[in-house]
Amino acid sequence: MVRGPHTPAVCLLAAILLLPAAAGADPIADFYKGKTVNFAIGTGSGGEYDLQTRLLARHMVRHIPGTPSGVPQNMPGAGGAKMAAWLYTVAAKDGTQIGVIQNNFPASQAVGALDAQFDVTKFNWIGAVNSLNQTIAGWAASGVRTFDDLKTKEYVVGASGRGAITYTLPAAMNALLGTKMKIVTGYQGGNEINLAMERGEAHIRSNAWGSWKSTRADWLAEKKIVILAQSGPRAADLPNVPSLEELTTNPDDRKLMDLVVSGNYIGRPQTTTPGVPPERLKALRDAFQATMKDAQFLAEADKLKLEVEPVSGEDLTAYIVKLQDVPERLRPKAKEMLE
Repeated sequence: MVRGPHTPAVCLLAAILLLPAAAGADPIADFYKGKTVNFAIGTGSGGEYDLQTRLLARHMVRHIPGTPSGVPQNMPGAGGAKMAAWLYTVAAKDGTQIGVIQNNFPASQAVGALDAQFDVTKFNWIGAVNSLNQTIAGWAASGVRTFDDLKTKEYVVGASGRGAITYTLPAAMNALLGTKMKIVTGYQGGNEINLAMERGEAHIRSNAWGSWKSTRADWLAEKKIVILAQSGPRAADLPNVPSLEELTTNPDDRKLMDLVVSGNYIGRPQTTTPGVPPERLKALRDAFQATMKDAQFLAEADKLKLEVEPVSGEDLTAYIVKLQDVPERLRPKAKEMLE
């Protein structure tokens, strides 16, 4: 008897032949194939938030299954809160939307100093390229030489405005460590503050150590600036510069200082929306970690003088959640310092 094309034997053979294809299917790759992953930036172009996110957009997508394209997009407004609110409330919750969040938002939310339409603890954090070491630097020609000098004479600090690290860090030092700095606001960014220091109009500036090395290496070589204090993860090449956290010995004051400098440990944090399926979040976190070891990424980061010491999404999540636990008695003072 001749068996037809749909006899059990033929069907069984066909099923066996299809097994490898079925076993090799990757739902994550299938989802991302042909799609675009958007990288939203809550600042204008040119700064570190923009630089790091554009670098990630060029390289991270190569490590996402399905190899989607990556498109960076600047969405400035309200100090970065406009983009964060859009990511939280409007953006697709499917793992195709990534945004870089201002690193002061978690501390500000913890003390009620952030009037925003998002909750930082409900974002799905992916990772940060590095943590930051923030310094307090003095213009050498002003006569400042050590941290203790800031307690004996009034030096002028240049700052952009309240809420910015150029303001909050020296303000915290005045409040918690007895320094006597006069904070002058209104400068439109770090370059203007640098010019003010050259003119003798400002004597002190808060700036990331990595930024000093990449943008003002000549000042360091010519000893035009003196690094008076540091905060955040200690810099190996600043072994004798005092740490603000270590100088703050009173337990309550230390909690306040930790809030002020928390952005250093968070870096320039990349996140995706709430509601992303766990398997896609894992794929994004894995892609981020793979990018941090990618030779092409590292070569470009080196050209940009960008230090790569990644913070994982899991570590960011744990740190940001822990940061929200502020004793009630400290909230009013903390809010005043961070607003």
